[in-house]
Amino acid sequence: MWGGRFAEGPSAVMREINASIPFDKRMWRQDIAGSKAHATMLGAQGIVDQADVAKILDGLDAVAADYAEQGVPDDLTLEDIHMLTEARLAEKIGPVAGRLHTARSRNDQVATDFRLWTRDAIDAVDAALGQLQAALLVRAEEHAATVMPGFTHLQVAQPVTLGHHLMAYHSMIARDRGRFADCRARLNYNPLGSAALAGTGFPLDRHATAKALGFAGPTVNSLDSVSDRDFAIEYLTAAVQCSLHLSRLAEEFVIWASQMFGFVSLSDQWSTGSSIMPQKRNPDAAELVRGHSGRIMGCMTSLMVTMKGLPLAYSKDMQDDKPPVFEATDLLALSIAAMTGMVESATFRPDRMRAAAETGFSTATDLADWLVREAGVPFREAHHITGRAVKLAEEKGCRLDGLTIDDLTGIDDRIHAGIFDVLSVDASVASRKSFGGTAPDRVREAIAAARGQG
Repeated sequence: MWGGRFAEGPSAVMREINASIPFDKRMWRQDIAGSKAHATMLGAQGIVDQADVAKILDGLDAVAADYAEQGVPDDLTLEDIHMLTEARLAEKIGPVAGRLHTARSRNDQVATDFRLWTRDAIDAVDAALGQLQAALLVRAEEHAATVMPGFTHLQVAQPVTLGHHLMAYHSMIARDRGRFADCRARLNYNPLGSAALAGTGFPLDRHATAKALGFAGPTVNSLDSVSDRDFAIEYLTAAVQCSLHLSRLAEEFVIWASQMFGFVSLSDQWSTGSSIMPQKRNPDAAELVRGHSGRIMGCMTSLMVTMKGLPLAYSKDMQDDKPPVFEATDLLALSIAAMTGMVESATFRPDRMRAAAETGFSTATDLADWLVREAGVPFREAHHITGRAVKLAEEKGCRLDGLTIDDLTGIDDRIHAGIFDVLSVDASVASRKSFGGTAPDRVREAIAAARGQG
């Protein structure tokens, strides 16, 4: 390729460090699509003869068929997917293939391919996250009234329902899908036609290629077009946030599956054993999801550091933009699939959850709230009275609803027998009817609303 300027070919080390075909071959479908749109536009604008365009399009289809059937070879001498495709096209149709690169550079070509690939990746991630949300909805509906402890500081705080807990993750995933959608909208502009950095003197129709490739329109500045990788960084940022949510859910499963909690039993599909301890059932899939989040964060950091000091326009450093995006995409896809499988197949233990919810005086706030509502006690005073009740229950070794009415009136004579209507975990959960609360009816409403939103 460089014969006109360089007398000697590159050394073996230079050939290896310079080549990106081992990883950018993943973009072959996008490269074929971009090339076909470009060739069609060249013909429509009279820049390339229509007969040659027809040969180019047929040849590109033949190259694509070879890739689909045989895979893409790692030909380091051709450096990247763009030069490989052009060389394969020349093998199919001869010198006419050389007309395809008219009015474009690898700079705008790779920027276009990468945007197309990232757009496709976002669509795949969104579909997978939709499946995870669907699994969460099914299990949340099944356990809309299943009492479990709600935690703060990993201490029993107030009783909630398992359905409410699972719907919290549904909300997180909804935000993740929104972030990916926002990223998709911003990246959906076409750099093709920006050429190397300054545009081109050929009479291109960049709006036509944008439309052909499903973009909202062409990018507006040729320098920015070939050097912009904001879309990749934003995609990784969304991937990191999503991986953090998956990691939190994975951690829940790790804790819940422990013998001390026993809230859930993971299926054999998502567990492993020990090489030495036959009794073990390890939540390895959940732990790996938790670990993947750190690697995805590393991918984002890698690309941000690569881009942080680059002057306009293109620099070869930017060849390293794709590996972290590809790696993060693979890890995120695995993590989403694993968590979906775990949610779908987990066997929850309502008996263990209820028993845990009944520890730690989880209905103490209900006692304080009752004093405010029924006796007109200021909340801070009610808090103090409730603290005395908790201390007495600790001394007697019982739950709050195990105290007698005499015990409670001995603490404060404004308490009467109606207090027992709120001291059980079921009563506590049922009372949390504020919008977004854990009352089973509210949980079912949230599930219905989520299904209505698609």
